[in-house]
Parts: sequence; C-alpha cells; structure tokens
Amino acid sequence: MEIRLAEKRELCEILSIYESARVFMRESGNPNQWAGKYPDEETVTRDIEQRKLRVCTENGEILAVFFYDEGEDPTYNIIYDGEWLNDRPCGVIHRIAVSDKARGRGVAQVCFDYAFTKCGNVKIDTHRDNIPMQKSLVKNGFVRCGIIYLANGDERVAFQRG
Repeated sequence: MEIRLAEKRELCEILSIYESARVFMRESGNPNQWAGKYPDEETVTRDIEQRKLRVCTENGEILAVFFYDEGEDPTYNIIYDGEWLNDRPCGVIHRIAVSDKARGRGVAQVCFDYAFTKCGNVKIDTHRDNIPMQKSLVKNGFVRCGIIYLANGDERVAFQRG
C-alpha cells in the first residue's frame, strides 16, 4: 500500500468512499457524525486543491482517503476533561474513510503510520458514538486526551499519538 496526494480526477471515487463510510457509521450506531452529505464535493475539492487530501492505494485502487496537515489546528487549541500528551508541533488527520472493500485489512493503520512518520506527533478527533474509530485509534497507539469542540459547537473525543 502507498499513500499519495489525491487527484481531482478521483473526486467521484473519493465521494463514493465517503458515502459508504456514512452508511457504515449509521449502521454502527453513529447516525449523527457526517450527517447529510459531509464531507461534500466542495470540501473534498478544496482539500485536493490545497494538497491536503491523501489516498491510500494498492494496485491503483483507492482503499482509503484522509485529510492530513501539519501545523496549528484551531479546533485543538482548547481541550476539556483532559489534556494533550504534549505541546510539540503536530500533524492532524481529519475525514478518514476506508472503502468497504478494504475494511478490516489494516488500511487505517497504514494511514495513521504515514502521518506519524511525517512528524512524530499526531492529533485526531471523532464522534463519541464512533466506537469503531475509537477502537482503531487505541489499537494504533493513540491515547484519548479529552473533549474538543468544532467551530459549529459539535463535541468530539480527541486523541493523540506523540
């Protein structure tokens, strides 16, 4: 498996992976995260144009997609009911989704390891009802650090691997 920047020509395939991830979340007891069409075409296009969207591929097939950036993320400036492991510069992962065909094959681990290799300190958050993601994060060395709030006020459980 390899990680590379997403390309505009892959937009339809990426949106399809996000749609199947929304279905999986609803079926797994997480009906509120990524409600509606989020992440939508505008968000995905912006992420691609800003060169922050990555895909994990194998034999030319996209297995997963995720946003990765390094630097300050205002969402993580304030944490409640806990604290970050450290204050070192970090990478952040958002909007990670694994295709239905690749679920259970360790693809998320490849994505997490990629981010960690880039900077050695990674933050990520997820909905409190997203139990599969929380289990995956802990399995892959992330520590639950507390609660953060998105710009729209939605609560998220924050994790860090540092």
